[in-house]
Amino acid sequence: MAKRQRRYPKPASANAREKEPIRQGLVLAHYGRASLVESDDGTLVRCATRRNLPRTVSGDRVQWHSTGSREGIIGAVLPRRTSLCRPDAQGRNRTVAANIDQIIVVIASRPSFEYDMLDRYLVAAELIGAQPLILVNKADLLDGESRARLKERLAVYPQIGYPLVFTSNRRPDGLKALHGHLRDHTSVLVGQSGVGKSSLVQALLPDADIRTGSLSQVTGLGRHTTTVAMLYHVPGGGDLIDSPGVRDFFLGKVAPEELQKGFREFAPFLGQCRFHNCRHLSEPGCALHKSARDGIINQRRFDNYRTMLEAMS
Repeated sequence: MAKRQRRYPKPASANAREKEPIRQGLVLAHYGRASLVESDDGTLVRCATRRNLPRTVSGDRVQWHSTGSREGIIGAVLPRRTSLCRPDAQGRNRTVAANIDQIIVVIASRPSFEYDMLDRYLVAAELIGAQPLILVNKADLLDGESRARLKERLAVYPQIGYPLVFTSNRRPDGLKALHGHLRDHTSVLVGQSGVGKSSLVQALLPDADIRTGSLSQVTGLGRHTTTVAMLYHVPGGGDLIDSPGVRDFFLGKVAPEELQKGFREFAPFLGQCRFHNCRHLSEPGCALHKSARDGIINQRRFDNYRTMLEAMS
């Protein structure tokens, strides 16, 4: 009688693992070669990314499949509706946040804000189709007179349609107006050092430290979770990307005709210059130059446009 041969189950092949169901998710943060993905069912998963894919950033929508408990592989990065970029050390544009529809530029009376950086952020928002919001933090440090002076310095921005909000995390209702602007938006929080961005995030997200602790358990990266861009769901509605790396912001190379569109108050005068290819620097018959001289458009904003254009040239 022939001996019966014992059969063993075959090990799962790479192709079998590939047949895991494809899922969609939201990138909360990117760490080196790994991304923290929130699946559509709310599960947090640490995912590697296929080598032929672009680097993921907070706000990306991705397709992924599971490779184990709380681990997976990103197989596709879905098309981005918007991308906030800035040049790296080699001058190449690097995306820092994706699928945002609002850029919140945080400034404070102390330290004094820089007009040119504020304008660069506003131009970036205009060029990607995101709504800018200017947020004056530490409003509790302003008395009536200093608040009035600051509003006068910033008066040009509400005049051309940019919302201006004063906040303070030391007053019971100091964040009420901001919560209204966050609702139903995916926002990125940007600003110079010292404007109180970290304390603002803590006030908006009281469970942020607990959240960071749970994320570090998933990623295994401990304290490094506090030094990268992170997407949070805001209580009351909206998503907020806190990006510690976006402090000193410069635009990448932009064509002159595109840069002009980044200044919304220029629109009525574009195409009115003597020369069709006018760059609005020193050309004769420039409609923008005349409008600035006549006080129709803000001279400082016009000077900032020319500074940006010359820097790109």
